[in-house]
Amino acid sequence: MQPIKYLVNWLNQNANSEHYLFTLQDLRALCPDLSNLAFKTLLSRTVGVGYLSRVCRGLYICKRAIPPNGLVLFHAVALLRANKFNYISLETVLSDAGVISQIPMNWISIMSSGRSSVVSCGEFGTIEFVHTSQKPALIMKQLSYDAHCRLWRATVPLALRDMKATHRNCDLIDWDIANEFI
Repeated sequence: MQPIKYLVNWLNQNANSEHYLFTLQDLRALCPDLSNLAFKTLLSRTVGVGYLSRVCRGLYICKRAIPPNGLVLFHAVALLRANKFNYISLETVLSDAGVISQIPMNWISIMSSGRSSVVSCGEFGTIEFVHTSQKPALIMKQLSYDAHCRLWRATVPLALRDMKATHRNCDLIDWDIANEFI
């Protein structure tokens, strides 16, 4: 069977609303006999016919399986930095809790043990990774696991502490609401 037919058939059988993001390594494992050049050509063709779309470097999405829940960026974080300590914090947590009035559209802020960076995910938005050297054991009581996002989530007090520690602009914080969480 031709590699593109094999990959498309595999995606049709296995991609769903729970498993719709694939790393380069995931896809490469499906075609171990192809040379690097042939594999790159295969990916390009699969993107060209619309079965896959590039989210960002090293991450692809099966477009027909995208869930309508708006969690693509969060799920992407879980794959992009799977070997790092990450948690949702900063403006993302504060906006969700109503502590800041402006809602960051298609932008999420993640504290990460990895390096700071901003990753553009095209039509899906942007992921901002902000480095933290905090030890997980010291802040675990201030984190809860968000199964929908597949990531840890900071409490409002921790998000406020992170805002100050990273020298973020705190002008949009409604301190009357914030103090209710402290």
